[in-house]
Amino acid sequence: MIGFDVSTVQPTIGVKFISAGLAGCMADIVTFPLDVAKVRLQIQGESFVQIQGNTLAHGATKFKFRGVFGTIRTIFVEEGVRACYSGLVAGLHRQMSFASIRIGLYDSVKKFYQDLLGDSEKATTGNTVRIMAGFTTGAMAVFCFQPTDVVKVRMQAQGHGKGPTRYSGTMNAYRSIFQQEGMKGMWKGVLPNIARTAIVNVSELVTYDIIKENILYYNLMSDHLPCHFVSAFGAGFCATVVASPVDVVKTRYMNSPDGKYRGAIHCATNMFKDEGIFAFYKGFMPSFMRLGSWNIVMFVCFEQLKRGFMTFHTD
Repeated sequence: MIGFDVSTVQPTIGVKFISAGLAGCMADIVTFPLDVAKVRLQIQGESFVQIQGNTLAHGATKFKFRGVFGTIRTIFVEEGVRACYSGLVAGLHRQMSFASIRIGLYDSVKKFYQDLLGDSEKATTGNTVRIMAGFTTGAMAVFCFQPTDVVKVRMQAQGHGKGPTRYSGTMNAYRSIFQQEGMKGMWKGVLPNIARTAIVNVSELVTYDIIKENILYYNLMSDHLPCHFVSAFGAGFCATVVASPVDVVKTRYMNSPDGKYRGAIHCATNMFKDEGIFAFYKGFMPSFMRLGSWNIVMFVCFEQLKRGFMTFHTD
């Protein structure tokens, strides 16, 4: 057996909250180059280029990124290894806030809905309660901490080559967006991001819950690393299939210059008119590779951190 054994004491809400944030950060550090590649592939096709300072102008579209590893290789060769982790600081800000809420509070919100509906023991309402909890914690995370996601996407989208960049660093991005676009800019794309995060949250957590529950119920594996690995892989695949279209629209809209789109629906409509239906699945492979690997690292670390904290707490 690898890792901590199942604790006889249920982890507290504080342990789950901290464990989820730390696990999300660990997963981001491992998978961040894939996330950068995904963002670069998703924004290909936009008809603007960067010029002096933060100003953007329209220009000809040039497709230079091809495939997941081709994109990472191009970024590495043209911009250096640092560019593969552009936006990491904002990404860690995001995970400590997003993951702590959407994953760390999931069980507590699920229990709240079970008590509210009065069906704690009925399997027929189990999935409904799980979906409600996933939507709730996902929406809560975005509503509270959307600025961290806006900055992460902007930092990932900008190049680090010889030309000028929009922002010199993470804190400069926070400051510049607030000064130039106000609170509206800080929460830009909040509605598509709520939709995307709620969908991803439901896909990840509900799928992980169901797969793990059935693996244990049919005694296919014990409640240890292999079980967590398989459950997390399935959760990552389901999340990618369901959430990719919303994710692409969210990325395009949050990265767009002020005034380019009237809203998320306008962004999606323009994408469909200009680039067709397949534009909504741009970056699918890096999305799947990233979400699959992210889920594996996150859920394995989350389970082990919870058990580790409770083991040391009860000793």
